[in-house]
Amino acid sequence: MLYRSIEKQKGVSLPRLLVWSGILVFISILGMKLIPAYIEYASIKKTLTSITNDSNLQNATVNEIRQSFNKRAQIDNINVINGRDIKISQKDGRRILTVNYFVKIPLAANISLYLDFDTANSSGY
Repeated sequence: MLYRSIEKQKGVSLPRLLVWSGILVFISILGMKLIPAYIEYASIKKTLTSITNDSNLQNATVNEIRQSFNKRAQIDNINVINGRDIKISQKDGRRILTVNYFVKIPLAANISLYLDFDTANSSGY
């Protein structure tokens, strides 16, 4: 009779609890390290979009566009790139702003993640 009641008991053993806790901690740490890089990427995309849609920069020179990006990047706390990293080209009467960069995120000791970001925006001018 005692054997049957023990057999019906369900639960999590200590080793299983430790494994799941370790997995949860690893995923949490990974998320805390990755999310800021993706937030900064979204800020860069937003800044490029606002520059391409700005009517005051319709006939701006390359240096004026880069200065505008630097000012907006300072406001948005973008530290990964600056105006010199923007490639500006023309195609079919449209101005195209392109940014390629990577972010190295150290995890532990000699283990790091490399995130490669690439974005482009074109204006309708």
